[in-house]
Amino acid sequence: MNPNVDYTSPSAQFTFDVNKSNLFKKDNQNLINILGIEQLNTLENVSLLDIFLSRTNVVEPHYHQNAAELVYCITGAATVSIMNPYTKEILNYPITPGQVANVPQGWWHYEMATVDNTHLLAIFDAPTPEVILGSDLLKFTPANVMAHTYCLDQRQWEKTIAPIHPSTYIGPYKDCQQSTQPNIAYGQQGYYPSFPYYPYY
Repeated sequence: MNPNVDYTSPSAQFTFDVNKSNLFKKDNQNLINILGIEQLNTLENVSLLDIFLSRTNVVEPHYHQNAAELVYCITGAATVSIMNPYTKEILNYPITPGQVANVPQGWWHYEMATVDNTHLLAIFDAPTPEVILGSDLLKFTPANVMAHTYCLDQRQWEKTIAPIHPSTYIGPYKDCQQSTQPNIAYGQQGYYPSFPYYPYY
């Protein structure tokens, strides 16, 4: 039990409507709701993100510094992609209803819906899921540091990252004008074919 909670107190919470706790909303088909100890004070080492995605929308690359994550597919289909920090490989795990993918604590990963109306539940072994987002790393690391470290032209780097919004959470942006979309699994440029063919399965 949580030693910081008086379970006999009227303020002890044992139920909560996760639909009322929005973390991020791109539109009505692409959003994330959150449940942690701030929403439900009797939680111990568990929290969750309730994720809704439409086809080709992706929960941006990120990592959780304080928790492992178990991604459970409720409806639809998604590919959970994880970078193994030991082998430097990107591992791609397609999941459909009833299937899970496990992301160890601190591992870089992202999730992309491969069909519309995909609903995922991300479960964490911490009372609050903390996160470091790729968009924030790219946007807030000083351009001169990136240019110096990776031998880049600073002005070109600044131009490249100019369209990036901090705390993207779900991409691509509504106003994205790319003529092609990235092949998430292989890291190459290319068109998504019509489903149900999945090129990265």
